[in-house]
Amino acid sequence: MPSITSWTRLEPAVKTPDMKSALQARIYDPLWMLARQWQLGEFKGEDNGSPIQAKLRGTNAQLTRYLPGELLTTPTQGQKFDPRQQPLETLVERERIRPVQSEPEQPARLVQRAEAGLHFLRLLRREVGDKYRAFFIGRYPLRQPEQAATADQDSLHFLQMMVNRVPDGKQLWQAVRDESLAKAPELSPDNATIKKVGEAWAAWYKSLYSEPTEEKSAWLPDRMEYTFSVAAPSRTVEQKETVLTAREYYEGKLDWYSFDVNPNASLGATADTQPGANLSIVQTLIPAPVTFRGMPAQRFWEFEDATVDLGAIETAPQDVARMLLIEFALTYGNDWFIIPVDLPVGSLFQVSSLVITDTFGERILIPSATSTTAGQPKSSWQMYRQSSLPPTTGAAADFFFLAPTLVKTIEGQPLEEILFARDEMANLAWGIERVVEGMAGFPVNQREAYVAREQQARQQTVAATTTSVSDPATETLVYRLATTVPDYWIPFLPVQTDAVTGAIRLRRGGILSPDGTNIIRISHSRLLEGVKDVPEEEIPREGIRVGRNFQLARWLDGSTHLWCGRYKETGRGETSSGLRFDLGQPPDSQ
Repeated sequence: MPSITSWTRLEPAVKTPDMKSALQARIYDPLWMLARQWQLGEFKGEDNGSPIQAKLRGTNAQLTRYLPGELLTTPTQGQKFDPRQQPLETLVERERIRPVQSEPEQPARLVQRAEAGLHFLRLLRREVGDKYRAFFIGRYPLRQPEQAATADQDSLHFLQMMVNRVPDGKQLWQAVRDESLAKAPELSPDNATIKKVGEAWAAWYKSLYSEPTEEKSAWLPDRMEYTFSVAAPSRTVEQKETVLTAREYYEGKLDWYSFDVNPNASLGATADTQPGANLSIVQTLIPAPVTFRGMPAQRFWEFEDATVDLGAIETAPQDVARMLLIEFALTYGNDWFIIPVDLPVGSLFQVSSLVITDTFGERILIPSATSTTAGQPKSSWQMYRQSSLPPTTGAAADFFFLAPTLVKTIEGQPLEEILFARDEMANLAWGIERVVEGMAGFPVNQREAYVAREQQARQQTVAATTTSVSDPATETLVYRLATTVPDYWIPFLPVQTDAVTGAIRLRRGGILSPDGTNIIRISHSRLLEGVKDVPEEEIPREGIRVGRNFQLARWLDGSTHLWCGRYKETGRGETSSGLRFDLGQPPDSQ
């Protein structure tokens, strides 16, 4: 049945053109409103004054010690560490980049050695021209390495361009260190100038990368993560120093939550007297109200920004977290104040007292959230509070840790990347070297290199044999003991290490070749150096991806830090190598 819908428009009509009375928002009976507030006890509040002044007292201790690796024995002596000089990420992750003469001859990092040699020639040209260019190229040449036959294509092309044409930075560095750079008779006319050039070049070469000075590394090969500890002196007599330990760091970004308090450890930071290591802080300032997007506006006629609409959050009776968030934002959002405290990086700051002066002139001592007061239980949770490692014998950590860490870094392409994945059909795990660092220093895709080698080998086999057409009806199957797996797949076999608990470790093993011999595959990456076995829990069903890359960052003093670090990420799930045993296949199949 058809219907007709009609609308009635309502428009406000003002009696006078003056909007002053409407904007005042007057209450019809203010005395009644005051009486109701008195009846409900709204005038009995004792904390209605707004804070106008805060006096904060505290003690601050700054990190002075660093120890890479696991803390096996205590007390032990950690190395000196100044957080004002470099960030923790650089100190923990960095590894050796420049080759040194004391190490055995390694054909790696040829690009860096050639670039260093070219820079020496540029500095030499500014002082004495090119008259000694041929001498230094002939005295310290970049030679053809013995392993060049197995190098990748990019490295071979680089060697064809640079061998015996540029000085070797590794040899120049050693010549500067043993003071033999300018002692040749041919250089006697400009001996002092060349020595000065060598010193300037050595200073540049030394500051190019951030490298470790100690032999011990914070990287655990079997766990594929970093472990280290830092320490700061303490002002209390009972606890002479505070030790923080990061047991599982692999994300590439450090912060306060990466550390746990190690109350029973000692790194020798008790007697450190570094400036700013232990000082008292007293600050008197004005508290600032906390503001956040979407909070209720304080002015009566001010409308909130609709970009963040907290009132539009949909909740159910069981959504306790959402309801608490809405109540905090809409009801108690204007009850919080900020008291800024200036701290140097690497600080462990502990508040001794906080006195607030309100608008009525009253001074109120604010107790700690962990302190026990009459009639109130002691809180066991605190924001930004460090956890303690077991067994915990000392008092709970009651300080704020301002970690000397980076905010942003520039990361390069992976030099190496290994994918650890489980193969349930073959009942083992694989370490797949997807990308390795080539001889010249370029990343090499192992899959592409393997396919190129297989195609070349197949072409050589076809060229060496006479081609003939076989009859599929009379073709004979060939028995194969095992199928082939790409040579950049490193097997890890499960081995039980404890019969009582049933603990299993994935141990690096060999692979059975088609002719029946056991082949122990050699890894071409630095990530697999020293990795003999891995705990089973370190390679989950999702797998993990481990890599190395260069990172660049600036620190507080404006210094630039370039280092090579490692990281670990979640993988892409399980894999299948296609490994099978005892099967018959056509002769041409693999």
